[in-house]
Amino acid sequence: MAAMEWFTPWFSAPGYELSRLVLQRALAVVYLVAFFSAAMQFRALLGERGLVPATAFVRRVPFRASPSLFHWRCDDRFTGACAWAGVVLAAAVVAGAADAVPLWASMVMWALLWLLYLSFVNVGQIFYSFGWESLLLEAGFLGIFLGNAETDPPVLTLWLMRWLVFRLEFGAGLIKWRGDECWRKLTCLYYHHETQPMPGPLSWFFHHLPKRMHRVEAAANHVAQLIVPFGLFCPQPVATIAAALIIITQLWLVMSGNFSWLNWLTIVLAFAAVDTSPLTGTPASGTAPLWFAVVVCLVTALIVVLSYWPARNLLSRTQQMNRSFNALHLVNTYGAFGSVTRVRQEIVIEGTDEQEITPETVWREYEFKGKPGDVRRLPRQFAPYHLRLDWQMWFAALSPAYTRGWFEPFLSKLLENDPVTLRLLHTNPFPQQPPAHIRALLYRYRFTTWEERRETGAWWHRTLVREFVPPVALSGQHGGRGPR
Repeated sequence: MAAMEWFTPWFSAPGYELSRLVLQRALAVVYLVAFFSAAMQFRALLGERGLVPATAFVRRVPFRASPSLFHWRCDDRFTGACAWAGVVLAAAVVAGAADAVPLWASMVMWALLWLLYLSFVNVGQIFYSFGWESLLLEAGFLGIFLGNAETDPPVLTLWLMRWLVFRLEFGAGLIKWRGDECWRKLTCLYYHHETQPMPGPLSWFFHHLPKRMHRVEAAANHVAQLIVPFGLFCPQPVATIAAALIIITQLWLVMSGNFSWLNWLTIVLAFAAVDTSPLTGTPASGTAPLWFAVVVCLVTALIVVLSYWPARNLLSRTQQMNRSFNALHLVNTYGAFGSVTRVRQEIVIEGTDEQEITPETVWREYEFKGKPGDVRRLPRQFAPYHLRLDWQMWFAALSPAYTRGWFEPFLSKLLENDPVTLRLLHTNPFPQQPPAHIRALLYRYRFTTWEERRETGAWWHRTLVREFVPPVALSGQHGGRGPR
């Protein structure tokens, strides 16, 4: 204890115990959701008979390029066991298990969560290519070094988390300002609520706000992402006020759409700048052991070195968004919606049980869980849960290039009535026997007006654009030139 007394004035942040408690428990909740998503979806998307099997990936990509437990074993039983182990471990941390064990054991629990999720992300290919995957890994890695109830929160780790929030927000602000001119003209939100990847139940109402309000939204976004983040590094109470403004902005985004755990995790990380001592007082110091202080200092030095690449990216005119600079996803660059889609297009998949295709053929539509389909169906709230297939369908509608490698196998699974794949969907119009043919149509979707909504009860209006994939059957079936 005496050996650590000289650390106390600068190493510990005794006024942040409540903030750390909220941060750690909420971070564990995000982990729980992420592992539950893997338990529900990984087998269908990346399992042994999935759309893009991880087994093939680990055979062609070396361990050093994508460190993962699944280089050792990658069958469905093992990946499923890892997903459910992550669920159980995250639930235990949410319940307080990491505070009920010695500090070293708590760090082991957090490290296991990080290692397990890293294993999924590094073999997840296109279905795990989103920025919030790296965000969870970076936040989860820092969570290992937050300490537990035995110690005061380490000030260095809190500063590293503030640096993460800064890069997340400032990077997103810069990519917008440097990107689509509608952000500089404050008009992007004329379109965004309608064309975002997965609208939520309030998105229709957000879209119909007055244009003046949309301009206020865009201007407030610039302030929240380009100015407010600097306040995170200011003395209190400025840092707490900056964190509060970021939290409010993120809650607005939570209400307006479905962005997996991106907004929720940003809210969680902002608590690293919230001083709760005015509410709780300054408790008695829980002095950290010397070995823990040394480890935190070494990790801080590592993060500072690795920050060179994302910091250089922030300053670059050719700024990239959502990129990891190392295979461990330790210090990344973030950003979203550098360009905004003006027109929403959706791929609608239909099947028929008729063996011969004629102009009178009756086609029945598959419904996805989250993406728009039935025009009368109100968009649902799924975030922080991530519907990975639904998101890829949005990208696929932007360009056929985004379908490469997974879309044809997906159609084949539908033609087989594969039960694992069908669990990813909301409805299967062929519950008794597989369809004989499948096709995909491209529609333009737009939100209905207030008048259209009153007259028809529909949330969407859609217009056929073209055929995306002509009718196909499984290879060998009558009339089939099926997906390979």
